[in-house]
Amino acid sequence: MARNGDLFDRAGNRNGKTNGYTARDIEVLEGLEPVRKRPGMYIGGTDERAMHHLVAEVLDNAMDEAVEGHADTITVELMAGNRLLVRDNGRGIPVDPHPKFPKQSALEVILTTLHSGGKFSGNSYGTSGGLHGVGVSVVNALSDELTVEVARDREAWTQSYVRGKPTGKLKPLGAAHNRRGTTVTFRPDPQIFGAAKLNPERIYRLARSKSYLFGGVEIRWKCDPSLLPRDGSVPAEDSFHFAGGLREYLESEIGQRPTLTPAPFAGTAKTGLNGHEARVEWAVWWPQDEDGFLRSYCNTVPTPEGGTHENGFRSALVRSLKRYGELTNNRKAAQVTAEDVMEGAAGLVSIFIHQPQFQGQTKEKLASVEATRLVETLIGDNFDHWLTGDKESADVLLNHFIARAEERLRRRQDREQQRKTATRKLRLPGKLADCSSAKREDTEIFLVEGDSAGGSAKSARNRETQAVLPLRGKILNVASASAAQMRENQEISDLIQALGCGTNSHYSEDRLRYERVIIMTDADVDGAHIASLLMTFFYKEMLQLIENGHLFLAQPPLYRLSRGGRIEYARDDAHRDELLKTVFNGSGKVEVSRFKGLGEMPATQLRETTMDPKHRMLLRVTVPMAASEEERREAMRTSKLVEDLMGRKPEKRFAFIQENARFAHDLDV
Repeated sequence: MARNGDLFDRAGNRNGKTNGYTARDIEVLEGLEPVRKRPGMYIGGTDERAMHHLVAEVLDNAMDEAVEGHADTITVELMAGNRLLVRDNGRGIPVDPHPKFPKQSALEVILTTLHSGGKFSGNSYGTSGGLHGVGVSVVNALSDELTVEVARDREAWTQSYVRGKPTGKLKPLGAAHNRRGTTVTFRPDPQIFGAAKLNPERIYRLARSKSYLFGGVEIRWKCDPSLLPRDGSVPAEDSFHFAGGLREYLESEIGQRPTLTPAPFAGTAKTGLNGHEARVEWAVWWPQDEDGFLRSYCNTVPTPEGGTHENGFRSALVRSLKRYGELTNNRKAAQVTAEDVMEGAAGLVSIFIHQPQFQGQTKEKLASVEATRLVETLIGDNFDHWLTGDKESADVLLNHFIARAEERLRRRQDREQQRKTATRKLRLPGKLADCSSAKREDTEIFLVEGDSAGGSAKSARNRETQAVLPLRGKILNVASASAAQMRENQEISDLIQALGCGTNSHYSEDRLRYERVIIMTDADVDGAHIASLLMTFFYKEMLQLIENGHLFLAQPPLYRLSRGGRIEYARDDAHRDELLKTVFNGSGKVEVSRFKGLGEMPATQLRETTMDPKHRMLLRVTVPMAASEEERREAMRTSKLVEDLMGRKPEKRFAFIQENARFAHDLDV
């Protein structure tokens, strides 16, 4: 019959010819053949990472026995020949004939049949990591040899497999009066994984992590000495037992690193969920160096891609902090987000629930919807009590997160401003008297106090290489100001705009418009205060500018001394007295005049004493680079000093004054 001009026979073949696709081409894979044909569907690939998923599958089964209370000891041993042994002292896999397959033992069914196991009904396991019934059968399919030994009901049995197929029937080994449990020994198949080898360090870390997820189990580690890494990072034998669970592990991970709070927020809570018991355990701490991590688990299975339990964890912490802010009338708490709370935090959350849902067989992300509400409720209630019970720690955390939120909002405004001005010509502040040189080399900008000093500086400068930016009075103290206050401050906006390099994470050395940034203020107490405020601004907002050696302090004179034709300038009282005893020692009256400020100095004198590179003296502002341990300590002392003297808490400034008042004398007030 004709169809669209082509001829088809009764079988539907075009022009009476076969099209090469018939029922014979439909392939049916049986047993474990699908696993060997498409291993990526079951373990995520055939690389080294996927190969170690086999280790996790076998260890998960042993951990399930421990979590259910049937085992308290697990042995993990890496042997020569790329073989791994996992032994538990649990109930042992059943070895009696399977009712549906009477010619096979239950053990053989589990090892050779996908979607078989004791975790579907929930009668044998309340919570478990292996749920799909494919874990150990996949390991069997992808191993070129696997041996299992079972000690159960005072009898021992064994059976061996090659690439998923039994080499013989289940064999009795005799009486086993003093032991029980399951031992699985396997070697990943080189036909699947090539030359990849089991990594001792990776398996060691996996075994250690499993032990702190359930305090009731001891995991014993052994490794053939010939396989140990040369750096000594992995011992030949070890034992892991974290009775304190996640809290104990987190404390061991943080060690002596300084933290925002003296102790972590950690705990365990239980509740009912869908007719079964559910349990949540957590521990979170905030290191001051902000080198943190977030690791989550479900039924002892790591979930590196997170999921619904992580969502609940984040939400619980943020909501509790906002509630605490409302309780203490801190309105700024409303702007805190999960990003502010979790960035740099060291957190662990582990849940145990019945029949969890994962995305994919590799279980890297939890998808159970009910886990979000479970975690959020249990952890949120406990965090509320923790915050109100330790007000000092709660205030430290809340203020830290508020400062981070303000910084985040400021960065967002910077990005928006950059987008708005990306296609525009650079607009400079109207008060800036810029230099004419188009190159940055040998150029400098003088930051001066007020229009009067600015007028003198503009007259005294070298117009080709020297720019002048007058600032009105004392600028905002950025150490105690909010991000909103900084955004609205015109003087800071002008300063950032004039330099052109951006702030904090948006700082760009290439965009800095001047080689030297020189703070030039009066040589009195007010001038010193203004210089301190400016240095605080650069320390907090443009630390890289200081680190790269661009910030300087000018040294204008406070006195002018003259006798006859001799003129000298003194920086301060001590320098004046020194000149009187040395240069002007002898007979004759010395005329000493004190400058009232830079604005009162004639331009010629300002140029000669303070702005001319041939005669002036500049002090470079530096910060410790933290390259050595001593420099790291010095950097921390510097940061603390800036926070104490310029920060939000006046009581710290008062304490500093009380502690150091005895060192002050001849104050210029």
